[in-house]
Amino acid sequence: MKSATAVPLLSMNGITKRFPGVLALNSVDLDLGHGEILGLIGENGAGKSTLMRILGGDYPADSGEITFAGARAYISDVQDAIALGVSVIYQELNLAPNLDIASNIFLGREPRSFGVVDTKTLRSRAAELAGRVGIAAPLTTLVEKLSPGEQQLVEIAKALSVDARVLVLDEPTSSLSPAEAAKLFEVMRALKQAGVSMIYISHRLGEVEEMCDRVIVLRDGERVGEIERERICRDEMVRLMVGRDIARFFPEHHERGESETVLSVRSLVYAGGKAPISFDLHSGEILGIAGLVGAGRTELVQSLFGIEPAVGGEIRIEDEPAVICDPADAIRCGMGLVPEDRKALGVILEMSVVENITLSSIGRYNPPFMDRARETQVATELVDKLDIKTPGLAQMVQFLSGGNQQKVALAKWLGTNPKILILDEPTRGIDVGSKSEIYRLIRELADDGMGVIMVSSEMEEIMGLADRVLVMHEGRCTGILARGEITEESIMHLATGGART
Repeated sequence: MKSATAVPLLSMNGITKRFPGVLALNSVDLDLGHGEILGLIGENGAGKSTLMRILGGDYPADSGEITFAGARAYISDVQDAIALGVSVIYQELNLAPNLDIASNIFLGREPRSFGVVDTKTLRSRAAELAGRVGIAAPLTTLVEKLSPGEQQLVEIAKALSVDARVLVLDEPTSSLSPAEAAKLFEVMRALKQAGVSMIYISHRLGEVEEMCDRVIVLRDGERVGEIERERICRDEMVRLMVGRDIARFFPEHHERGESETVLSVRSLVYAGGKAPISFDLHSGEILGIAGLVGAGRTELVQSLFGIEPAVGGEIRIEDEPAVICDPADAIRCGMGLVPEDRKALGVILEMSVVENITLSSIGRYNPPFMDRARETQVATELVDKLDIKTPGLAQMVQFLSGGNQQKVALAKWLGTNPKILILDEPTRGIDVGSKSEIYRLIRELADDGMGVIMVSSEMEEIMGLADRVLVMHEGRCTGILARGEITEESIMHLATGGART
């Protein structure tokens, strides 16, 4: 942690950055001490990534200065940043999946002898770095064979291979299991003890509270606060991030009376499942699906939607048999699926807001010619209903914040008027303020009579929204909890293979 008199290892002073029509950063200050873990938080669009891309050499600042150990530093490209000892590990890892661990650690910087790669030296130095970060797999293992957590460790070893003094970790646990995240935190603590400084960006505020020595908060491109170690807590972070106190992060939960069964699943067996699964979904209900990474939650909902059709069992929708062999069958039956990977599967980033929103219902607008007026009307109504922040319907989705991209993915399916909406990790990678808006929308959809299935790895999300919870463990349903039974202990008991009591 920094002291009042120590010269910071890194200082960014008065950093300002403009893009066409947007002031992304407005005179932002940030300093980082030797061996300090600094949390950098804020809603999507707050300026965190822009600030780190300036530090990493991807963008030039319009004004401001950067100093290392009190000396002025000039960063015009990535190589300048690396020469100073700055390594940025982005959420989308920059590894070559078809190469082995050792080759990735030194990719583009292989030790050479007489112009030829010195394989012996490469392996020796890679083994030293792999041991430092706790990579257990053989160095000859292809990176594509590693788990997300192991790939994250390869990225850290790669950063250390250039003698990184400042390590920036951008949402490093977003795709990790709890065990992999715990391993990453062990490595971070060891690096801190060795004097490596880190900037930690995460929407998971519990991790920020656990790991960080200080927290700097950005909002709308400006620095709005700093929290010292003894004051770091969720409520204070949320208050600074959104500029207000969130008295109720989740919408008020109303007790549900009896309602009709909109979906009935009996003895369903999906590809890779270990046992038949049966459950019902009622009109106006939010059914949470919980479990640890690898429990089979995504595979279950993909089978319901026909992406990987079930290999056995029966599905009935409003008491009528439903044969679902592909997503088109599911859509005809009144189902919609917002997938886990928003950018790869939920939206088409290079298409406009209106094109994305009407993509799943496009057949309604071209009999036989495209009815652009009707398409625009429906998209406008959904943008207003979901409060999607966009300059216009023609805006490319890639330029929206993560929360607004998620709302577009949701609007795409609402345009089909589904009876059943499946949400797979609906708030992954979006900020706390946008999460609250998504929660409100999910509750409103259920209150309007839609049946909602929600897969989530966030315990508080399941506990705050679900009317009932189906818990999975290694391809099996280990129990279904009623609203009054939903506690963190009861969910984890079932998620780790415990029997239903």
